Amino acid sequence: MAFLRQRRRPAPRLAPQLDDEELGRMLDLLSSSRSPGPQDIAISQVEQLLHRTGDAWDRRSHRVVTLAGAFPALARKWRMKQPRSTDALVLHAWADVLLGRHAGGLDDVDATLETCRRAADASPADPTPWVAMLAALRVERRETAEVAAVWEEIRRRDPWNREAHMQILGYLSPEERGSHATLREFIDDVVAIMPPQMPPACLPLAAAVRQYHRNLDQGGVQALVAPHYWSQPHAARALGQAASQWLQPGFLQHAARMADLNLLAYALARAGRTVEAGQAFRAVFGLVVPWPWEHDGDPVERFVHWSGRCE
Repeated sequence: MAFLRQRRRPAPRLAPQLDDEELGRMLDLLSSSRSPGPQDIAISQVEQLLHRTGDAWDRRSHRVVTLAGAFPALARKWRMKQPRSTDALVLHAWADVLLGRHAGGLDDVDATLETCRRAADASPADPTPWVAMLAALRVERRETAEVAAVWEEIRRRDPWNREAHMQILGYLSPEERGSHATLREFIDDVVAIMPPQMPPACLPLAAAVRQYHRNLDQGGVQALVAPHYWSQPHAARALGQAASQWLQPGFLQHAARMADLNLLAYALARAGRTVEAGQAFRAVFGLVVPWPWEHDGDPVERFVHWSGRCE
């Protein structure tokens, strides 16, 4: 019967690995490695995973940031055991940055920046240590000139690095070191020269969702009129372009494409474009990321709520 042949979608769940099955297996392995012996084996297998990633910088960035965020203690242990390992250094640097982001500041900014520099020296072509340095400078809200110098180092190695673009998006926001004007100028400059299907394709829509959240957070009249935000020209343009392109089979190819489809599903649902939102939810296949869902509550619960409304 037809209903028996239908592919059943899995229950929505947080999936930091996104659709990287090899990374997902590694996260499961690390979660089960508690004693020193198994951790030594896990370090070896993480090293092999990153070695197999090679110079696919987009994939490497996704894997390093995910592993560092999930297992910061393991990153430090690896650094202690192999202090000259490029992978150990960059994983340790990112672990420090991500912990500092949650704490509101780095525990030892000079030590973290030195770890980034050592990782960069050990692998001159790799943009990942420089992106970690950029993220560290952002956490510390350092001066624009210092950030700009690191940004140029990244651009020379990987001009369309998604994580770096997202870090600059945050740095230039009104909440941090920028303003609405500087943020808009940055996005316009990127969009003007960015080829289609590049990893930072999410930039305009991510900026639009962040502004939508600002309106909600202001309360009062701004929150009341927030549902109409998606009909404003710049927001409608960013959402319309993403919906017309990203839902095409195979259009998005980068490592974080499932995160971008989460972003698209969220924006479409909030804009009341339920048919397209339903397509985006189906494309995600139950792989939930914290942002932007966590702005409204528990990410998985909010995902389930909105996907149910868009069936």
